[in-house]
Amino acid sequence: MSDLVAGADDAVAGRRRRPGPLVPMLRVTEREARIWTRYWQTSLLSGVLTPLMFLGAMGIGLGGLVDDARGPVDGVDYLAFVTPGILAATAMQAAAGNSLWPVMGGIKWEKQFHAAAATPISPGQVFGGYLLWGAARTALNATLFVAIAALLGGVPSPWGVAAVPAAVLGYVAFAAPITAYAALQDSDVTFPLIMRLAIVPMFLFSGTFFPVRQLPDWLEPLARVSPLWHAVELCRGATTGSLGALAALGHVAFLLVVIGLGCRWSVRAFHARLAG
Repeated sequence: MSDLVAGADDAVAGRRRRPGPLVPMLRVTEREARIWTRYWQTSLLSGVLTPLMFLGAMGIGLGGLVDDARGPVDGVDYLAFVTPGILAATAMQAAAGNSLWPVMGGIKWEKQFHAAAATPISPGQVFGGYLLWGAARTALNATLFVAIAALLGGVPSPWGVAAVPAAVLGYVAFAAPITAYAALQDSDVTFPLIMRLAIVPMFLFSGTFFPVRQLPDWLEPLARVSPLWHAVELCRGATTGSLGALAALGHVAFLLVVIGLGCRWSVRAFHARLAG
């Protein structure tokens, strides 16, 4: 990710690549981590307990009814089916939450991003460090969630550990473009619309709770181009051990393309708002 951000930095700033782009990015990440240590209990509680409550209600509560009435879903019981969906969807929601109001705050309200960009850290590196910190938090929350879900029986395959990087990939695929959008706004008036008209529908209709093939014919293709569907499929393939290598490469490639475009857009946005 550092190479991607550095390359986008060069294209925007019109100069040769800076040596060692990762170190300034890590300074931004360190700053975010130091702040997090002041409220880490609350952060872990919301980042892990909330998806576990969904898992209990949907996977164990509703899942018992689904298993009795229908039987296996895609060859596994409903708890194993819904566990990776909740994991990926939680990463998407975290990406939206970290990339809307906090980004506007860093640029317009508290202006800590301006303070960082006033140092030798470039605007693109400010973005990269902030994105890296969000990915690290997601990795921690996802690891705890997968471990607890495995104890509950929601992760039947030893390949379930691969669901953690899959969830992180999904997080970055959403965080990068949403951060770019938020950075370019002068008001947060459209942010609730993004949550209601984009994040919530994807949460409901991208394979989190049921296979997308059950959607109407006109809606299924839309679900399949959602980054969340690709993240869900990666996580589900890992936790159930059912995803082939070719399919996994396809999902990863799709998410990497979204990440590349999102990072490039974000670097341009951060330069536009922080440079000069």
